[in-house]
Amino acid sequence: MAAATGLAKPRAEQYQGKLTVYLIITSIIASIGAFLFGYIGLSGGATLNEGIADLNEELVYRNKHYLDQYCKDDPGSDTVYLPSVYIAGMVASLIASPVSRKYGRRRSMIVGGINFFIGAALIAIVPRLIQYGPDELAIMVGRIFAGVGIGFGVQAIPLYLSEIAPAQYRGGLNFMFQLAISLGMLASNIINYVTRVEGEHRWTDYKGISISFGIFASLALLMTVGAKFLHETPNSLIQRGSKDKGRRVLEKLRGDEDVEEEFQDIVAASELASTVKTPFRSIFWKKNRPQLVMAILMPMFQALTGIDSLLYYSSILLLNMGFGEKSSFYSSVMVGAALVSSALLSMAVVDRLGRRALLISGGIIMIICQVIIGIILVNKLGDDQNLSKGLSILVMALICLFALAFGWSWGPISWTIPSEIFPLEIRSIGQSITVVVNFGMTLAVAESFMPLLCVFKFGLFIFYGSWIIVMTIFVCLFLPETKGVPIEEMTCVWRKHWFWKKIVPSQQGHILS
Repeated sequence: MAAATGLAKPRAEQYQGKLTVYLIITSIIASIGAFLFGYIGLSGGATLNEGIADLNEELVYRNKHYLDQYCKDDPGSDTVYLPSVYIAGMVASLIASPVSRKYGRRRSMIVGGINFFIGAALIAIVPRLIQYGPDELAIMVGRIFAGVGIGFGVQAIPLYLSEIAPAQYRGGLNFMFQLAISLGMLASNIINYVTRVEGEHRWTDYKGISISFGIFASLALLMTVGAKFLHETPNSLIQRGSKDKGRRVLEKLRGDEDVEEEFQDIVAASELASTVKTPFRSIFWKKNRPQLVMAILMPMFQALTGIDSLLYYSSILLLNMGFGEKSSFYSSVMVGAALVSSALLSMAVVDRLGRRALLISGGIIMIICQVIIGIILVNKLGDDQNLSKGLSILVMALICLFALAFGWSWGPISWTIPSEIFPLEIRSIGQSITVVVNFGMTLAVAESFMPLLCVFKFGLFIFYGSWIIVMTIFVCLFLPETKGVPIEEMTCVWRKHWFWKKIVPSQQGHILS
């Protein structure tokens, strides 16, 4: 089984770190990019409203046919708008790796903010000035710029949060990333509902576009300007040769001048990092294999929970369950509120209970929800049939419970674990791999959802439930606990794990009592 909790506690207790106001404000500003990711990424209500998330001309979904009619009409998939964001994001995240390593996490966030702003401005302004032809091109180019912004932002922000946080608070502060994503999704749903116009069927004619993307552009500008006033992480500064400045920033973040132990650990890590000239090649070395496995499987498993397809197509699902159009919007907001609530809850307990406890408990609840939803819908839905009022309420409650469980487990932790486990020399490329896998799997799940739904019908929920069983077992067997372990001492968790100690050389990392 996994290594014991608090493996490096004696070493971590030598670190001086407080939860200062400066640290919290810095984390909030750094998380604005995650809010933008949630705002423009996969979001509930995407195919019913003409708001920010509805960039598809999926008129077949607006006809309110039942599932069987969808499949007869060949619903296909979104081959333009979602890929334009996520493929651009994947490419940008790989480019962001050397930028983040050579110039710092903060500059990557600034690049992300600039691209967010350009993308939002193109989408908000051009269609209001020029319609039919150039407006569609502007939206496409704007989405690509937004995708680049997502790639740079998502690559840098989790690293930034993990590196500035004291070891004993790292989980909670890093969870701000997921909280911001959830708040972004909730905000987009609310704005979509408030500003939508009945009878509008062409997205570029939609009068709320200026409001939706005007807010988006304003936040992108705030992200860019705010990042300019943030300090770079001590780890990045020291790695790039600015030891004195790195120490001063570390003292300010910790609210204490007694940071010698942590400072020396970062210096040692940076000296080792300076010997690695090809991070992309070295990440495949045997000693880094556990971290590479986690960087691939954690984001892959997150997508295979089915949460993204549930959010993206929630309105379609709810219409097929017999909900009216307004009920679908309210339900999407309920799911978003559940994600925000659970993110707040998990922030408060993750550094006490640990990552494994949240993942396992969340996985068990999600399995139960998926299986029950699948059984209800498989047995109760057919041609032109609706659920009874009681069963509809039960399904909606289960969806919200699923969102709660996801929001305190796989939602935030699949971002937190990869950002904190890599050694300094390959931390940037490791995060880029995490982003590429996450975006690729998110896109694959979203694109395959409707075709799979036509094949499996609502048994698709059981399909995703089976994957959650697999990932929960994986956590029990192969994921060591990382709570309280200093980020530059993380190698010790692999050397103590029953399985990974067979792969990781014993001389790697400091010997911790």
